[in-house]
Amino acid sequence: MADEGLRPIIVKRIKKTAAGHHGGAWKIAYADFVTAMMAFFLLMWLLGSTTKGDLNGISEFFKTPLKVAMSGGSGSGDSSSILQGGGKDLTARTGQVKKGDTPAQKKSYDLKAAREALAKEEIARLGQLKAKLEATIEANPLMKKYKNQLLLDLTSEGLRIQIVDEQNRPMFALARTEMQPYAKEILHVIGIVLNEVPNKIGLSGHTDSTPYFSDTGYSNWELSSERANASRRELVIGGMDEKKILRVVGLASAANLDRRDPFNPINRRISIIVMNKKTEDMVMRDNASQTLAEPAAGAADDADAALVKPPSTPGAAK
Repeated sequence: MADEGLRPIIVKRIKKTAAGHHGGAWKIAYADFVTAMMAFFLLMWLLGSTTKGDLNGISEFFKTPLKVAMSGGSGSGDSSSILQGGGKDLTARTGQVKKGDTPAQKKSYDLKAAREALAKEEIARLGQLKAKLEATIEANPLMKKYKNQLLLDLTSEGLRIQIVDEQNRPMFALARTEMQPYAKEILHVIGIVLNEVPNKIGLSGHTDSTPYFSDTGYSNWELSSERANASRRELVIGGMDEKKILRVVGLASAANLDRRDPFNPINRRISIIVMNKKTEDMVMRDNASQTLAEPAAGAADDADAALVKPPSTPGAAK
């Protein structure tokens, strides 16, 4: 019975911890603090980058949010002040515009596109005119007879129509400005066709390189100018509107068609230019510059009075 008086021995062990240790809860609190600071500085940056109008809109929104939401804009009725549909670019400041979106550049692009479209339209129109003239030449017995003397081509100035001399078939009498009947009829037909397009017309007269001088100073320059003006008159007689004429000049032998043979009969010719818009503008600018510099001597339509009459005993020019 002695064992009944014994009690079990209980050992109590106490685990000691360092003073001040609170586990990992402080890490969560610190992370929340850093996140809040990031949000705060982000808010400050956004407010600093926002335009004044947007700030006013945001202010109105927080004053009367329901009213703004129902009206689709600010409380004052200005729907452009509050950010809508995702808002505007908050990084843009007043006066700051993205490159390529300026009104001047957009206008420049529009003008360039318009000019390109106009150029294509002109090329197509002049091509159709060339085809129509070629068809007219083939259909008209008179024009077809002198087909070899009619040259048509497209140049940088527009559609060029040239009526050239042949060895035994000149357009004008020797050293004269009187036009042969067949040349008049050709110009009458061409004048009717040219009247169907809005383009302006330029005329130039050409001689070959045969020297021609007189005691009065009359030369190939005056002769070519008068022949160009005589052609202008026949085009108008044929039915072409006189207002379409923009330039009438005489170039003598300065621009031979056959440069290897300056005495070739084809160098004696009348050149008609159906001007494109670029050439027309250039001629108008040149005329304006001359007008500002000094009074003009006279328009192309008044060339009859300005040109000198040929002498009674002309030389050997053709």
